[in-house]
Order: sequence, then structure tokens, then C-alpha cells
Amino acid sequence: MPALENCCSLPLILNMPNALINDKKKLIFGVFSLLILGFMATSLVSYYTSKTAIRNAIVEQELPLTSDTIYSEIQKDLIRPIFISSMMSSDTFLRDWVLGGESDVARMTKYLKEVKRQYGAFTSFFISERTKTYYHADGILKKIRENEPRDLWYFRVRDMREPYEINVDPDLANRDTMTIFINYRVLDYDGRFIGATGIGLTVDAVRRLINDYQTRYQRDIFFVEKSGRISLFANRSGQAAEDIHSIEGLGELADSILKNGTGSYQYTRGGNIHLLNVRFIPELKWYLFVEKIENNALVDIQNALCLNIAICICISIIVLFLTSLTITRYQRRLEQMATTDSLSGLYNRHAFSALIRQAVSEAKRAKTSMAALIVDIDHFKTVNDSLGHFAGDQVIRDIAVIIRNSLRDSDIVFRWGGDEYLVILRECNLTNARTIAKKLLAAVENNSLPMDNPSMKITLSIGIATLYGDGSPYDMIVRADTALFEAKKLGRNCIFEDRESA
Repeated sequence: MPALENCCSLPLILNMPNALINDKKKLIFGVFSLLILGFMATSLVSYYTSKTAIRNAIVEQELPLTSDTIYSEIQKDLIRPIFISSMMSSDTFLRDWVLGGESDVARMTKYLKEVKRQYGAFTSFFISERTKTYYHADGILKKIRENEPRDLWYFRVRDMREPYEINVDPDLANRDTMTIFINYRVLDYDGRFIGATGIGLTVDAVRRLINDYQTRYQRDIFFVEKSGRISLFANRSGQAAEDIHSIEGLGELADSILKNGTGSYQYTRGGNIHLLNVRFIPELKWYLFVEKIENNALVDIQNALCLNIAICICISIIVLFLTSLTITRYQRRLEQMATTDSLSGLYNRHAFSALIRQAVSEAKRAKTSMAALIVDIDHFKTVNDSLGHFAGDQVIRDIAVIIRNSLRDSDIVFRWGGDEYLVILRECNLTNARTIAKKLLAAVENNSLPMDNPSMKITLSIGIATLYGDGSPYDMIVRADTALFEAKKLGRNCIFEDRESA
């Protein structure tokens, strides 16, 4: 049935109504919006759920665990010097040597040098209360005086109640290198103060330890004194001591932290949320601050959120495209169903208005002629009554194929009624219309229709009219219909031309 396929492949000229176009846009927009909102809602809920879980894990598990682990490391790396100083302060040799009159300086020098060597200290010292002599691993360093600013620490240690202190000062014996001193009070066997001893670690050495902590645990770590002054911080100059009261965000919590000590806190600095765990280390008499920037911990899930959103948008666009394609095809199918006769495959009357308007408009613009044929199957009722409606339907389809095969691609064919066809011939005058009509009569007559009963001959009656002047296409159809009536009166199986078209 190639002719019918050609007919159906003709471009539909019916324009989709604006209402349908708007409905399509609304539907697509609605589907797209639902997809985006659904994906975004799911992604955001997952993100905030993960964010809360990560924050809780950091605050309740990671930071306290890191603090405990670092405390264990401190006991090994920083608290050990305190134990060494404590051991020196209670060493019987040291006390006996002082009580014996400090007569052999070489023995004290050897003792301090051995402590320094054995325990890997940066410096070791003893200061006698009786002679005010500063003994060092390299010998006598100097005599201390109360009016010397650099010696005030000793008199502070002498007068304090605690057994020791930790302070950061330049080391006179080592070119004023910034050093962390553990200053321990030395008492005789009766509890009287007889001097101060201890060892020192360079600030850089301790800072390297803190840097190592930070690298291993991926946390910011620093030590704070009871006053709020920052004692040690990774990569921080020992001379540039700061106070937590002056840190943005943290300053508001400083007094509460110093009062309550151990606990978890949160503050905002530079647009970043800092999660903080604080622990007081009694041996150092410092607070250990371990913090992590929440934003850094959320980088992975933020990247996952961005990836999810990108995937959601891509999926939504694909679904939008497929939805639009499906709707467009469905609408085209509906258009085809609305404008095509299901039995013959030809255009129906619904398609006539739009198609004839365009055809007439083109004919007037090009100043070409146009003709209309109304074709009727003769005695079609007899076919239905004799052979049945299925045979009648087949005759309608077969004649539709014959008509299409006899016409040009530019011509338009409609199933006009039960057994009637309307043919619009573009760029065709009356003479050519007559020739085509005769061709149709001969084509039907030369075909054995219906095939189930070749003895029953099917013929056509055709009325012809042309469009002229400013006449309307509907007037042309009326005149062609009148001409068909005349052809039937003449006995059928013939052509009759509208007299006004002649």
C-alpha cells in the first residue's frame, strides 16, 4: 500500500492549538520542577544528615580520642622532662653536695652534664640558695641577683608553693635560645629550700613535636596557660605569644573555657566553624586545645552533594528531553488520529479547514489555478448488502490507494463521507482536472474490485469544480458536489463539470 504511506507522510499543516502548547510547557515544567525538587530535597536531607553525623562524630569521638592520644604522647615527650626534674630535685647526691658546702664544682658539672646526655635535654642546671651560684653542665654560669630582671624567675620559684613551674625564657647559656624550662624546687631533708634545679627543652624542639601531632592527627593543637596566654602553637614564634581572649570567636568563650576546663566547644572564625576539645594537663598546668575546622571535615560530603546535584540536573534534563520527546510524539500521534481517517488513511474533514486555507493562500499568492474533485463510489450500498461491511471497508481502502497513486504528491485527498472522497488539485486548471478525473475512472474500472467478487464491477462518479476569482474554497466544494449530483443523474461512472468553472 505505498500510496497510503505517501499520503500519511505528507506534512501535517494543522498547527497545534496554543492551549495544547501551553499545557505541554506546563506539564514539562511541572515534571522538571518535581524532579529537581525531589532530587534536591533528597540530596540536601542526606547532606544535612551526614553533616550532623560527622559533627557529632568529631565532637563526641574524634576530638576527645585525639586529645587522649596526644595526652599519651605528651606524657612521653613533654611530661618526661618534669619527671626528670623531679628526680633531680630529690636526688640524694644533689642534696648532699649542697649540704656539704658545694666544695667540688667539677662533681656538680659532671652530674648536670650526665643528666643532659642521658636524657637528651637541651640544658640542665642547679642554682644554690646559699651561694646564689648558677651551675650549668658546662660549669658555673654566673651569680644570680634579685635586681637582675633575667633572674627574677628563680626568686619566684623560691617563693611559690607548688613544687615546680614551667616557663618559656631565653637560655643565657645557649645564646638566648628560647627554651622551655622545668624549674623544680630543691628541699633539704628537713623541707627547707636549698635551691632550684631542672632541665630545658628548646621551643623549636617542642614545636616540632606539636607539628608532628598535627600532621598525624590532622588537627590544630596548641597549649594555653591558666591565664589564657597561648604557650605553644605549631609553627608559631615563641616570642609572639597570644591570648585566646584575642582570637575571633574563641575570645567570647575564653573565660568559660578557662573556668570549666575539660569539655567540647564550638566557635566561628573567618566564616569557618571550629570544633574544639579542651583538656587540662595537671603535670604541665596547661590546657591542651585540640580543634578541627568543620568545613574541612565536610569537604568530601560537600563534593558528594555537588556531584549529586550535577547528576540530578543531568538526569532531570534527560528525563525532560525524553518527556518532551514522548509528549511531542504522542501529540503528533493524536494530531494524526484527529486529522486522519482510520479506515482509508486519508485526511478527514477535521484536517480540511487548515489544509484548504493554506492551499488557497498559496494558489492566490502564486496566481495559480486550483480544482476540486468529489469522488463517489457508485452503488456502494449494494457492495455492503451483497458482500458485507468488511468487504465494503476493503473497497474504501483500495480506492483510496488508487486515488493516491493517480495523483501528484502536492495534491490533497480527503475521505469526505461514507463512500465519498474529496481531491484538491493544486496548480491545476479545468482541462487538467478533467484528465485526472478520467484517469481515476479508468484506474478503478481496470482494477478487479472487490477482489472477493470480480464479477461485481466498482465504478466512480466524479464532480469537478475550479476555484476562480475571489471565490471561497467552500463555494468550490459546493459546486463540485452539485456537479457530482449531475454525474449520478447521467447514469454514474462518468464525470460532470461545474458549468461556472468552464
